[in-house]
Amino acid sequence: MMDQIDRLIELALAEDIGPGDITTAAVVAPDRYGSATIVAKAPLVVAGLDVVARVFAAVDTRVAVKALTADGQQIGPGTTMAELEGPLASLLTGERTALNFLQRICGIATHTRRHVQALGPGRTRLVDTRKTTPGWRVLEKYAVRVGGAANHRMGLYDGVLIKNNHIAVAGGIAACVDKVRRRVSHLTKIEVEAATLDEVGQALAAGVEVIMLDNMDPGQIRQALALIQDRALVEVSGGVTLETLPELAKAGVDLISSGALTHSATAVDISMRIRA
Repeated sequence: MMDQIDRLIELALAEDIGPGDITTAAVVAPDRYGSATIVAKAPLVVAGLDVVARVFAAVDTRVAVKALTADGQQIGPGTTMAELEGPLASLLTGERTALNFLQRICGIATHTRRHVQALGPGRTRLVDTRKTTPGWRVLEKYAVRVGGAANHRMGLYDGVLIKNNHIAVAGGIAACVDKVRRRVSHLTKIEVEAATLDEVGQALAAGVEVIMLDNMDPGQIRQALALIQDRALVEVSGGVTLETLPELAKAGVDLISSGALTHSATAVDISMRIRA
């Protein structure tokens, strides 16, 4: 995982610096040292300071980053999140890339925390989806965990989820489940997406372990739960909002998946203040 993050950092730095930071090279001597602080400018959930340290290590190993807050911590505006020391040129050159990572990761953690709080206590778990920024999945799903939710599958390789297009290609739910069962380990759970009560019945008949109720209204969800009767885990997906989370949890579903945890999160406001 660290190798993947380091490759992403390398790409981000190459994109920003290119052949060189011409402004910094013109105004700061390479041997001049200084310090900096990273400060929250809005309420947020801390996540990703380790990535900040890796960004500056990639720029210049002489930069030292000291975290003053911990991932998962809720902080207010004006809170100093970290202190940095090292060559001023390196602090200036790495500033924007480091903040881009941090603002995005904290943004997802903060956004997720709001959803977790709206869901409230209980057995229903809030999970993310694969609707992530290409190349950023490891970081974005980490931010979701820091925010208090859980991860669905990481990719196509670590979980079976039979969706409507798989069903269409295979010729029905029963045929699709049979094909998958012939291929995967007996220890692998099979999840099927169902958009109607008839499809729920077909998934039950096929003996799947998880049924995803896709874009069903509260009435349909209650009917599906009555039909399933704990014979499979029940996941609800589609149209999930902060406002609908409590009602979905009250219905008694096991999982609520929301792509909004990642694709609709906005970056939070964080700044870096350099002292010469």
